Amino acid sequence: METTETSVVLVDDLRSFVDGRSAEVARTSAAGVHLLDSYRGRRLDELWLDHDLGADDTVWPIVEVLERAAFEDRPFDIGVINVHSANPAGATKIAQVLRHWGYRVHVWSGSNDVGYLEGPAGMPNQA
Repeated sequence: METTETSVVLVDDLRSFVDGRSAEVARTSAAGVHLLDSYRGRRLDELWLDHDLGADDTVWPIVEVLERAAFEDRPFDIGVINVHSANPAGATKIAQVLRHWGYRVHVWSGSNDVGYLEGPAGMPNQA
């Protein structure tokens, strides 16, 4: 029996999946764009997006790549886009834009699936 692994990409500057699930992780928008480009012509089961990526970086460059692809009638094949940002206004805007282009989007602000696995200086988070 052949099993296929679920393809998951997480774009978040600090958090990871708390259950340790397998995922490719990008910590910046530039790394996220590069990772997303590797899925051109391939199925991506789940794309998890955080809005604020530290300093002045946001997820918008990735959103723009997704928009442009859909505008050019070449949308990415993504099962679901999960927006897990703690920025409710940013998460709502991302969802509106991506839904407009036909992507399936869920907003999971405060999702328990992603969390801070380490605290300052690499110490385990005691929260």
